[in-house]
Amino acid sequence: MAIALTGERLRAYAGFTKLEHTVFSLPLIVAGTVLRLRGWPSAQLAGWMVLAAIGARVMAMGLNRLIDQEIDACNPRTRQRELPRGAMQRWEAWVIVASAGALYVAGAAAIAPICVWLSPIPVALFVAYPYLKRVTSLSHLGLGVAWSVAPVAGWLAASKTLMGVGEVGWLWLFSVCWVAGFDIIYATMDEVFDREAGLHSLPARMGRSRALRVAALLHGAAFVTLVMLWRTQLRSPLALWWLAGIGALFIWQHAIADRRPAFAFFKLNGLIGFLVFGVVLAGR
Repeated sequence: MAIALTGERLRAYAGFTKLEHTVFSLPLIVAGTVLRLRGWPSAQLAGWMVLAAIGARVMAMGLNRLIDQEIDACNPRTRQRELPRGAMQRWEAWVIVASAGALYVAGAAAIAPICVWLSPIPVALFVAYPYLKRVTSLSHLGLGVAWSVAPVAGWLAASKTLMGVGEVGWLWLFSVCWVAGFDIIYATMDEVFDREAGLHSLPARMGRSRALRVAALLHGAAFVTLVMLWRTQLRSPLALWWLAGIGALFIWQHAIADRRPAFAFFKLNGLIGFLVFGVVLAGR
């Protein structure tokens, strides 16, 4: 089925893929690689990792939008997304998802056979996450687990084996707590709708204030995991400055989360990902 690639349609594709959200996962992927190598990856390895990361992120976003299309159409905040408003057809979305999946698998195959063998695991997590909020308020942890494959994937790309994967354990646990916490902040924007629609977000179940306290506890735990990573594997005085920056951003985020959740969710957490990479790089 032929379509005209007008500027409006290309903007719809860009809005659908949300490529900019790669800033959350890409720094942690590279951090996992640097942690394993104790230095920079080769240009070739870095290139394949970036392509695989972009493919995985676009595929994950596309699957989420396809699975949640009916919910998005009912939610005043999301009904102007590309699929609900008719700017794209479902078959176009599936083409994007399939193309992104092919890029992801191609990147994984270029890195190592084990990356291809394990590549279905993140895909299964990407598919499962959108359904979790239909049945449990622990769905935020589900997203944390899905995104926590990022540092493990980076470590695996460097090691080409699962032997010694515990080395990336603190970074993995950080990712779980960090992402679950900021997903709770994001969910506060849909508290009323989720409650009325019977969706099981933590803000809908507990209320905004109590849910934000849980998010703060998760982010406190995330910061502790980074301290443990520093104590056990990095021990560089320079890395402490990066840790201090992360702590300051966590405090700022929760100081404004009730008033500016979108800014706290995207802008500040985008910076935190790069600061975490800075911690690992400084301590290599």
